[in-house]
Amino acid sequence: MRNDGETILIVGGAGFIGSNFVHYYRAKYRNATIIVFDALTYAGNIKNLETVQEDIIFIKGDITNKNDVDHVFQQYNIDFVLNFAAETHVDRSILGPEIFLETNVKGTHVLLEASKKYAVKRYLQVSTDEVYGDLGDTTGTYFTEETPLSPNCPYAASKASADLFVLSYFETYNLPVLITRCTNNYGPFQYPEKLIPFFITKALQNEKLPVYGDGKNIRDWLYVKDHCRAIDLVLQKGRIGEVYNIGGHNEKTNLEITKLLLDKLGKSHDLITYVEDRKAHDRRYAMDASKIEKELGWKPEHTFEEWIDGTIDWYINNEEWIRSCQK
Repeated sequence: MRNDGETILIVGGAGFIGSNFVHYYRAKYRNATIIVFDALTYAGNIKNLETVQEDIIFIKGDITNKNDVDHVFQQYNIDFVLNFAAETHVDRSILGPEIFLETNVKGTHVLLEASKKYAVKRYLQVSTDEVYGDLGDTTGTYFTEETPLSPNCPYAASKASADLFVLSYFETYNLPVLITRCTNNYGPFQYPEKLIPFFITKALQNEKLPVYGDGKNIRDWLYVKDHCRAIDLVLQKGRIGEVYNIGGHNEKTNLEITKLLLDKLGKSHDLITYVEDRKAHDRRYAMDASKIEKELGWKPEHTFEEWIDGTIDWYINNEEWIRSCQK
């Protein structure tokens, strides 16, 4: 299956992972028509697409608005749909769950209906490891695609609900869907409320870095371009109706990440301050990615140690971009 010459709708393409995928896809498929559809909420930034804006079609719209979505499908003959659009910050979901229900569940349903109506060739839902719940303090255990969904916070619950809607459209309507579930990403264009860019910007200003609880919650980290490559492989070669886990094999505690960033920036560990733990704070996530590795030949090309320096440098060298996020 080739994507060159096809039309792809990248929903949420001005966000962190979405914009990185737009850059990846544009460079790889020069003859593809790329349509980016994004509401440009606080986490979507048109600056993320500046260097490719002449090579894509950008449409501002809301995936919860059926008229907005239908207009795009009526105007263009869309072959592939990738849904990156989501409210993603757990803290925000705890304070105000409703917008997560609207965007992540209702928005997904609107996209599914349009994809069914206009008979797209493939619909890919970008999901998260958080739908599986918590591995606790175990070691050597991993989420597989068969792990029951057991979300513990409103954000994760909304993503799990969306995943179930996607799979139901395969079973009920034979819509050619795929789902990817990935671990924590790092790299350029990540909104600075997430751990790595948040702590980099705090440390550069010699401000305290608030670490939840004891800081020993474990996450698996994957460089965003490795994630983009995995999504592309699933879109091209994945088996319809299947879920694919994507993992980085880079498990680290939040405290390890915090200390590493401070060391890289030449800052004192005295900037670390421990704060009350977040509600429903899952202890450990880790993915078994053997399915995508065996079926599609994907493996991470980048280790955390190889790419964290470049990530830090990107945020140091893009102060104007950070300021644009803080407006």
